[in-house]
Amino acid sequence: MKDSEIDTSDIPPLGKDFWDNAIIRYPTSKVMVSIRLDPEVLAWFKKQGPGYQTKINAILRSFMQAQAA
Repeated sequence: MKDSEIDTSDIPPLGKDFWDNAIIRYPTSKVMVSIRLDPEVLAWFKKQGPGYQTKINAILRSFMQAQAA
């Protein structure tokens, strides 16, 4: 399904001040590791642009937190 096909009519629009108090929190330090990924997985993340390693970390963190719940 394409984003344009998603019905969002029941979701109220966000106001201008929605992100005013948002705080981005990053872990204080990272550990350098070597990880083996399927070539197509790595290629897909790299196509997302700069910060692909941070995105991979965020996805792994989300999975970890979901498992702990």
